Amino acid sequence: MAYGDVMTVAAVIVAGGSGLRAGGERPKQYQLIGGRPVIWWTCKAFLDHPSITHVQCVIGEGHQQLFADATAGLTLPPFTFGGSTRQDSCRIGVEACAVVSPRHILLHDAARPFVSKDVIDHILASLQIADAVVPGLPVADTMKFAPGGVITKTIDRHAMWFVQTPQGFSFPKILAAHRKALTENHLGLTDDAAVAEAAGFEVHIVQGEERNKKLTTQSDIEIANHELSLKAIIDRPDIRMGQGIDFHIFEPGNEVTLCGVKIPHSHRLKGHSDADVALHAVTDAILGAIGEGDIGVHFPPSEKQWKDAPSSIFVEKAVRLLHARGGMISNIDITVLAEAPKISPHLPAMKAALAPLLHVTPDRIAIKATTTEKLGAIGRKEGMAAFATATVRLPL
Repeated sequence: MAYGDVMTVAAVIVAGGSGLRAGGERPKQYQLIGGRPVIWWTCKAFLDHPSITHVQCVIGEGHQQLFADATAGLTLPPFTFGGSTRQDSCRIGVEACAVVSPRHILLHDAARPFVSKDVIDHILASLQIADAVVPGLPVADTMKFAPGGVITKTIDRHAMWFVQTPQGFSFPKILAAHRKALTENHLGLTDDAAVAEAAGFEVHIVQGEERNKKLTTQSDIEIANHELSLKAIIDRPDIRMGQGIDFHIFEPGNEVTLCGVKIPHSHRLKGHSDADVALHAVTDAILGAIGEGDIGVHFPPSEKQWKDAPSSIFVEKAVRLLHARGGMISNIDITVLAEAPKISPHLPAMKAALAPLLHVTPDRIAIKATTTEKLGAIGRKEGMAAFATATVRLPL
């Protein structure tokens, strides 16, 4: 009998931390690995599991936009904000699942994106005979107790385990245990198993997986990105290229939009949408690489719904069509032609804005700006042009 036939299971993805130890400009759960944010891979693992009936994310204050961008395209219920500690965040996540009244609940670190179906299956199977189950790895190395950096004794490692997530529980019991810990001011517990132990019920441990490690440092992020990127390349040996070219004339205004970045200028670009000449060229380049027509086919300028629309919508549609065929972007190369405004100071911001739209890291995007040496309409500052080349990879 399948697990889904005998129990309803909620999963809480705990993503409230700042992730500062990993470095970078954003918390580790929102950094890219394999072209997707860490939390995307984590959520997808639980959303794809046939026995998981509800996936509840707990995020940090101020992370709303990061979360929205990271989970775009995933069907998730509204997130909830976490607390000041992991224990608080887990309790809040468990409380949020009360509306669906699951029989069992799994609590998982957002920074463990490689959790497998087998590990989840193992936890769920064990929950049919236990109220609390956690995965772990037996300690293989000799352990020393060394307070202050001086070894005082050797610890018997044979009963020692490194504990992982997801940690699985009877929902009513872990909910009561969290509430009890809060009422009794029993704080500082580092995982939900400790909350269960403090409430006095038995916690079982089952074999986890080496792959299910928590990404903590920048090195962890880089290794995970390399692993996923290598797999993506091996799975997609069909390399294709597409080209996109776009022109727009100037009209009265006070800024132009390039790659979604607003640049102050004496004029704006004229167009039915926001006239982002760079994103229009990128859209056509991606569509060309997969033989899906051009931007006008998918977004006719005669349709009112695209009036003043952000051109990111067009790029996202082209990327969805690519992903629907199992493809990925390998590289985007953009050249912007303009006498004014000066583009070069804005190139880093343009790359940073474009990378999440393409689901690639910024190093896979090249953006250059040049002039026409005052020749032609562009040289007379009557408009602007952009050229883009997209290199994509597809399965055979």
